[in-house]
Amino acid sequence: MLTTNTVAHAESLFSPITQEDESIFLTDTSDHRNLVDKKTDLENDMDDFNIHFDDLYAMKLLMKLRSEPVTYTVAEGDNLYRIALANDLSLNELMDMNNITGDLIFPGDELIVKQGTGDLEDTPKRQVMGVTAPPIEPVAPSAASTPNTASTKVATSAPVVTAEPKTEGSVEMTMEATAYTAYCTGCSGTTAYGIDLRANPNEKVIAVDPRVIPLGTRVWVEGYGEAIAGDTGGAIKGNKIDVFIPSYDNAIQWGRKQVKLIILN
Repeated sequence: MLTTNTVAHAESLFSPITQEDESIFLTDTSDHRNLVDKKTDLENDMDDFNIHFDDLYAMKLLMKLRSEPVTYTVAEGDNLYRIALANDLSLNELMDMNNITGDLIFPGDELIVKQGTGDLEDTPKRQVMGVTAPPIEPVAPSAASTPNTASTKVATSAPVVTAEPKTEGSVEMTMEATAYTAYCTGCSGTTAYGIDLRANPNEKVIAVDPRVIPLGTRVWVEGYGEAIAGDTGGAIKGNKIDVFIPSYDNAIQWGRKQVKLIILN
């Protein structure tokens, strides 16, 4: 390392040589050896400086090429959907980035929200503690038209209904089902699970009683298809559900009916 003493040492060697110095230099061989030794020491110091400088440059270059992943520590009330939205990620991107195989997270869990750069193949992905539930599979969206702002009704096609899944040992229930929209009186458009229904009108979401069906559960509803239990409601108690339908007219047409519900996870 180039120290203050080294700099002073170098300056002394480059100071002008007087006539008296020259005569000493020519007559005293020990001073000549000292001067040669000083010159050698300075050259060694400069070599060390160049080595350290090269190392520093290489280190800075490496830091530019490689960076650590950016992480987020889960807080009380967080969910994967909100964390993904806050970090400009899709839900699937966030889950893939963290090797998550379900939608359960707990306060204190550490999630990667921005992958580091560099040799990513040698960097193991971090696991999220306590994640045991199966992943939420996205449902194929149906075509949607421009909302009618005059009546605050969202004009879309009827929801795509998937066939009843063939699953052995699944829990089946009979539920009383009604329908709701994201623009109902007093509705914010964001569900209890954090899903923005106004921004995502083609999401398949049902409101449930969490004591009967926990939030985040994937279900299949007769006449509605696969959905996520992602909302709650004051009138949704016991074996009652409310299915989200973006179109006001289609929601009214749904009415109130008895439907079969199958728990998928």
